[in-house]
Amino acid sequence: MPPISTGARILVTGANGFIAAQTCSTLTQRGHTVIGTVRSKSKGEYLKKVIGDKFDYVVVENIEKPDAFDNAVKSTNVDAVVHMASPVDTSSEDPAVVIGPAVSGTTGILKSALEHGPSVKRIVITSSVASLIVPKDGTYTFTESDWNTYSPSCVEQKGKNAGIHKYRASKVLAERAAWTFMEDNKDTVKFDLTTILPPLVFGPLIHQTTSLSKLNETSILFLKRVTNPPLQAHFPGVSGNLVDVRDVALAHALALESDKAGGERFIVSNGPFAWQQITDELYEAGITDIPIGVPGSWKAKPFEIIMDGSKASDVLGLKYRTIRETAVDGLNSLRERFGKEVKI
Repeated sequence: MPPISTGARILVTGANGFIAAQTCSTLTQRGHTVIGTVRSKSKGEYLKKVIGDKFDYVVVENIEKPDAFDNAVKSTNVDAVVHMASPVDTSSEDPAVVIGPAVSGTTGILKSALEHGPSVKRIVITSSVASLIVPKDGTYTFTESDWNTYSPSCVEQKGKNAGIHKYRASKVLAERAAWTFMEDNKDTVKFDLTTILPPLVFGPLIHQTTSLSKLNETSILFLKRVTNPPLQAHFPGVSGNLVDVRDVALAHALALESDKAGGERFIVSNGPFAWQQITDELYEAGITDIPIGVPGSWKAKPFEIIMDGSKASDVLGLKYRTIRETAVDGLNSLRERFGKEVKI
């Protein structure tokens, strides 16, 4: 039996984020009632206008506080939880400032559900492919069996000089902590756990953002590389793996609704890409008022790092949008929000 059915009540933490807002919208479109946690009433009211009557909210001003989600879980009587709130400060030099809140926030929502959520049947946590990545020579395909053991050790050795590995360590240690929590409390916990691991997430916006300075990081990256690319962005080479924000949102919903998703990790990825490939897709779709680069140059070099998203397709039934659809809808959404001439 699936953990939830149509009409379920679902708590979504950090509901006003780029991915979270889309997830809340998708869940309501599938017949569920969503209660989102937000930092302020104004953020909650914005989402109510965008998402509709099946969305409501509770204010959690500081998600880093101990027991931050206790009242949200107590007061909502939900059937499931999607934990998407991210308290991580990626700008800090101190790894503890980056890693500590990520771990405590993740274990905190599990603890709140264990102690105050008797009706909760499943928790879905948004992780990241950062939980998988370790240095590899040559071509390598990452799957859900991989774990990032490199970044935590890098942080231990280099401390504040660990760079991107502070963020990556925060993601893998938070996810590890979640699975450890489930094992440590297996005799008392009444819900199961699923984790969703996306790579770079692009696509249209529905969350509240009034200026480019407050835009989410992946949308800034997309806009910058498409409208004002560095020279190397249009030469052979890869730029990572991507997925559409709407596909990530749907994956969270399917993970809640599938009886096969409990206890599983799911990479949600449409595969590798190059920035010139994005530009080529936009030109072929008729969007030609952007730098053209060197069309087709990305085909000269094979993709080396692949995030295999096939498990989400096979188990959850997720069908990925094309790169063209993601690119076109993403750029048009940014232009609608900030003006056609928007660039970074």
